[in-house]
Formats: sequence, structure tokens, C-alpha cells
Amino acid sequence: MAELSYTLLRLLPKNTLSRALGAACRMSAPRPVVRAAIRAFARKYGVDASEAERPIEEYPTFTEFFTRRLKPGARPISPGSLRPVSPVDGTVGELGEVVEGRALQAKCKHYTLAELIGGPSAAEDAAQFAGGSFCTIYLAPYNYHRIHAPLGGEITGYVNMPGQLWPVNPIGVRNVEKLFCVNERLTTFMRTVRGPCAVVAVGATNVGRIRAVYDDVVTNARRTRKSARKMYEQPVRVEKGGELAIFEMGSTVVALFGPGVKLSPRLAPGQAIRLGEALE
Repeated sequence: MAELSYTLLRLLPKNTLSRALGAACRMSAPRPVVRAAIRAFARKYGVDASEAERPIEEYPTFTEFFTRRLKPGARPISPGSLRPVSPVDGTVGELGEVVEGRALQAKCKHYTLAELIGGPSAAEDAAQFAGGSFCTIYLAPYNYHRIHAPLGGEITGYVNMPGQLWPVNPIGVRNVEKLFCVNERLTTFMRTVRGPCAVVAVGATNVGRIRAVYDDVVTNARRTRKSARKMYEQPVRVEKGGELAIFEMGSTVVALFGPGVKLSPRLAPGQAIRLGEALE
């Protein structure tokens, strides 16, 4: 059944449909309609709306609710400048060491970090994580969808790679070869007290956009349909737990760390994790 579903999905214009859905979610509508849609979504997916910064009634569009901030203190950041934390709420997919420049997607399925990052300097960008660690986290519809810095430091640049928008749920991970490398993605590079770090936001079906908060970068839009790499002459300071980007629907994040960062053995695939929880 999964194989048949993916054969049919291959025929659909996934990017166009995702842009259309994203636009519809951003449209203004009568407040009663918006409130009803948000309440129905929250009930269906088990969203904890009590954590939201504002009551449901105060969100003018579905997207503004989906990308909601949380109440102050809802996600305490594990202390210690040297201890990396989860950049998002979600479920751990795979994690471990970067071996021969590769990371694990699913059982017997690997991809290289150069393929993941992409762009004209992919090999150079990936090389800094040789011997380091990676952690993949899947965001479900009910999760909080803002992406934060695992460590404090400086944002040194980004790579925006247009691509496909296959689903990134467990079925997609098992069925699409090098899924994270063919889907649209935005990689944010950081220089931290623990060395290099990168947060790769991977787009998916129905992800209207990935929006950076540190620069004017929006994926799955007409002006960003070509790959782009930008490194800053003046890096952007960011504190541990500071915002990096926003998903306008659910997807996946791959956090990359340089040599010397060893992820905690208490972490395991399938484990729920929250923004700010220690990874080491």
C-alpha cells in the first residue's frame, strides 16, 4: 500500500500544491471560519493550545497559529554554554556519528552531508563536520514549529537548496532514497564554542515555506527557486535557544555538530524530544 501511495504521489505536482496550500493558510478569512479551522486542527492532531502565546481567538490566519510562539518559560533551555540542546520539538529519527562523511536516514539507507547541504561548496561545507555527530528530528503537525539554535555563537551563513517536497514521515523516510537530499532545504551555519554547527531545515509535502528569521530567506517561493549560498562578512550573533527559522507546516530538522560533540546514549530513535532538552 505504501509503495502504491508513493507511486501516485510521484505523479502529483507536489511543490505547486504545497505552495497553493501555504497561500490558502496565509489568507485572511472571517474570524469564525479561522477559529473553527484552528480548533478542528487542534482537536484532530492533539495540539496543546494552552502553551500558545495567545488564545486561539486572537490568531487572524491559520498560518499564524501554526507558527505560534509559546508562552515564556514553556521550553526551558538546558543550562551550560557547552551543552548542545534540541533545536525543535519532535521525535528523534536517527542519530549518531558522521562516518566517512555520511549520516543514516533509515535502516540501510545513508546519505552524505555534502548531498544534504548541496550547493557549489558542498564538499567544503560538509568537511567541517567530519568525525562529528548528527541528529534527525521529525516534527509532526501537533508540534511547535519554530527552529532554534542548539548552541550560542554566530550565524556565519546559509545555503538554500530548492528541491522536491516528498513527505518526511516514517513511511517517506523508508521509501524515498536520500529523501533529505532531494527535498527542499535551508541550512544555517553557525560558529559556536563547541566548533562548527549547522541546522538543516528540510521541507516536505504541504510545507508552504521555511522562513529564516536572521535574513530575508523564504523557501518554496518564486524568488528562491534557484540554489543560493551566502556567507556573512559580519556574522549574526545568536544566543543558545535563539530563533533561527520557522516551518509553515511540519517537517524535519537535521542538526550537525563538529568533532568533539558526542550525543548522549540516552537518546534513541522514536523518542519524543522538546526544544531545549540536552543532546549531550
